[in-house]
Amino acid sequence: MMNSRKYLPPMGLLVAFEACARLGKFTAAAQELSLTQSAVSRQIRALEEIAGVALFVRERQAVRLTPAGEIYAEEIRHALRDISNSTLRIKASPGTGTLKLAILPTMGTRWLAPLLPDFVRRHPGVTLNLVTRLEPFDMDAEDVHAAIHYGAPEWPRAELDFLFEETIFPACSQGLKTHFGFASAQDLLQAPLLHLASRPQAWAQWFAAQGIEGALAGGISIDQFATVTQAASAGLGVALLPEFLFRAELERGELVSALDVRSRSQGRYYLACAASKAWYPPLTAFRGGSGSRRRSAFPEQGQLHQSRACPSWFDRLTTNGFPGSS
Repeated sequence: MMNSRKYLPPMGLLVAFEACARLGKFTAAAQELSLTQSAVSRQIRALEEIAGVALFVRERQAVRLTPAGEIYAEEIRHALRDISNSTLRIKASPGTGTLKLAILPTMGTRWLAPLLPDFVRRHPGVTLNLVTRLEPFDMDAEDVHAAIHYGAPEWPRAELDFLFEETIFPACSQGLKTHFGFASAQDLLQAPLLHLASRPQAWAQWFAAQGIEGALAGGISIDQFATVTQAASAGLGVALLPEFLFRAELERGELVSALDVRSRSQGRYYLACAASKAWYPPLTAFRGGSGSRRRSAFPEQGQLHQSRACPSWFDRLTTNGFPGSS
């Protein structure tokens, strides 16, 4: 994204230009702005140097806009009006604005979405925009305020709020479980394994946690949890799933536990917040309910530390403060 700051004139020059364009006289603009006529004239000259074009035709008793000046005056008038209106809105309602949040597809729809109505009710002036992202990205370039992140507490130019850990379990259809007769972790190596593309080492780590090192966990790679779940339900293979996201499938019998084994994932969930936007009122309101511990993505800024308690809109986390605990 091109940095346009070098083309952004000082506000004082723009205000002086708008007044001169509207009033048609430098003297009248000077009176309105409580400046001298020569000061206004210098400001217009400075703006013309920045723009690289004449904005006024100087005449003996008045000035008139050049064709380029007329176009520029219309655009600047609208821009100043927008700035003024934005200032009035935020002064009247400091917590208003748009919050753009990047979510992980399944986690966002199944866990976060049910929590959002309470947040919106408590902050009616905040408009939420949701986009889907699977991997870390440049939030400044994409004008995103925050993102749900799974993995290690690492995200360039971001502050990370710890949300929770997750409990995972091997899941499959009842038919597949009956066919293979799973009795131990070793038995799962005989069945097709379903891999989530964003967690390529999950099965190897799971087998290692069960005491099976160097397991050749081949199988099918799928890019989203929703598709992995459908494939497991259909009997295509065994999937490692976060329990908090797929309890409903277990309760309906669409999935069963291949083994009665529950374990913690090596990754954790975080709310990654763009450091450059940390001051933004809608984001600070959202972060107030996003978790209990925070760390910066910059290692030199320290470790996780305690922050204020979670407001009630985020209190729907399950026992012990994270989903899937048992």
